[in-house]
Amino acid sequence: MSRAVQVDRPVFGLRVARFGLYAFLIMSAAFFLLPLLLIISNSLKPLEEIRQGNLLALPVRPTFDAWITAWKSACTGLECGGVRPGLWNSIKIAVPSVAISTLVGALNGYALAQWKSRRANLIMLLVTIGLFIPYQAMLYPTVKILSSMGLFRTYAGIVLVHVVYGLPYTTLLFRNFYVGVPDEISRAARMEGASFLRTFWSVILPISTNILVVVAILQFTGIWNDYLLGLIFAGNDNLPMTVQLTNIVNNARGSVSPNVNMAAAVITAIPTLVVYFLSGRYFVRGIAAGAVKG
Repeated sequence: MSRAVQVDRPVFGLRVARFGLYAFLIMSAAFFLLPLLLIISNSLKPLEEIRQGNLLALPVRPTFDAWITAWKSACTGLECGGVRPGLWNSIKIAVPSVAISTLVGALNGYALAQWKSRRANLIMLLVTIGLFIPYQAMLYPTVKILSSMGLFRTYAGIVLVHVVYGLPYTTLLFRNFYVGVPDEISRAARMEGASFLRTFWSVILPISTNILVVVAILQFTGIWNDYLLGLIFAGNDNLPMTVQLTNIVNNARGSVSPNVNMAAAVITAIPTLVVYFLSGRYFVRGIAAGAVKG
């Protein structure tokens, strides 16, 4: 009998630990999802229900009128076109910025991983230091440089800013990943007569799917959610959705419509949520494979 009790105790302890783990995960998920659920719930309420003051209550008469207004008729200053114009601007800014910063960061990271020298470590140190310099400290010099180049408040200028500011981050991630790739792979390619760029393009990139997805997701999220750089460098014709959203929330014309503001916020966040849902498994694989190991 005592032997049976000794056997059952570890099993019981394992079940308790598993229950505690699941309970912690559920509470953590609820903690992070609750604000999103509240925003979605209140965006589906008509303005009369919002004015009753009970933001925690579910909508009695759900409606998408606030979403329609936020999408195509909410006022952003003097214009009342909703966040729809900012969607295309954000896509135009994010897609080339993510693609260029990811590919150039991969090339830089591979070069630094292959360069077995103290200079490579020094350069990597300088790149890492660049990560800790706040944007605010570089805004004025960046404005002056872009103005002298004729790129200030232009489409090319905002893309260039996002690429340059993202390179230290992407370079660090790719370098840490490529350090773990066996050198025999690159040596075998060189023995076959492949150049450095040919080895990188035909051999290294095909085995870098997970880290490419990780970096692309992180870059896309950062660029899509950016407000400060878009406000300063994009120009009036290229303002991203985040700036449009802020203009809607801070618009002083007419009465305040919290349901429209919340609907606009959800619409602005949908692209990043879609990206995570479609490529989430690759993101987890990249993290597990050592994409951010140091």
